[in-house]
Amino acid sequence: MSSQPKITLYTYFRSSCSARVRMALHWKGLEFTPVYIHLLKNDQFSQTYAALNPSKAVPTIVFSPNEDDSQSEPVTFVLTQSVAILEYLEERFPAPKYPALFPTNIEDRARVRQLSQIVACDIQPITNLKMLKEVKKFATEAGKDPEAAGPEWQKRHMAEGLKAYETVVSKTAGKYSVGDTVTLADFCLVPTIDGAVRFGVDMSEFETIGRVWQALEEVEAVKKGGWRAQGDTPEEFRC
Repeated sequence: MSSQPKITLYTYFRSSCSARVRMALHWKGLEFTPVYIHLLKNDQFSQTYAALNPSKAVPTIVFSPNEDDSQSEPVTFVLTQSVAILEYLEERFPAPKYPALFPTNIEDRARVRQLSQIVACDIQPITNLKMLKEVKKFATEAGKDPEAAGPEWQKRHMAEGLKAYETVVSKTAGKYSVGDTVTLADFCLVPTIDGAVRFGVDMSEFETIGRVWQALEEVEAVKKGGWRAQGDTPEEFRC
């Protein structure tokens, strides 16, 4: 195993997908350099960034040769899509040298993937900034208030997705989402809860999620990777 390559993460403080990766990097103790892509200023649509990430989204992670280490890989590797990045981190920086993102039991590993996909497939895509802009556009065309319709759309779909997560996690949770060890599912869950709270979802109906969330708030990687602690977080939102 060679030493760590140089890692660059293109990120935005409020991006839940970026937060998943930030938390996982901190969890594994991997140093990385953040490059901030301001989604509200449309940095993601610049020609330079679009060449790096054809989806014009965050996160994007770049692994480059470590010039200070002759053992480091000589090839630069670029990867997009947060779940793909998380899976790669687990395989590229495996246990026991690095803290794991998955349990060892095959059924538990499948449950971690199931919960992660509830977030990554059922919740996040229909509540992200791109979709919010489209909903506001359709609301305007329908003669409705876009500033009310957009957040209401996000709130409703976040709540529906969290209900599905709650149903599954009530059967798998220990201290965390699957058992008593932090997993990839937890790093997907936390940013989703942050967004749900922001948009006014009533979290009191999610008993297991609430208990897991409380435990995760004490995890150092969650604190470091959270949206309030980033270099591009506006001062008024900082911890």
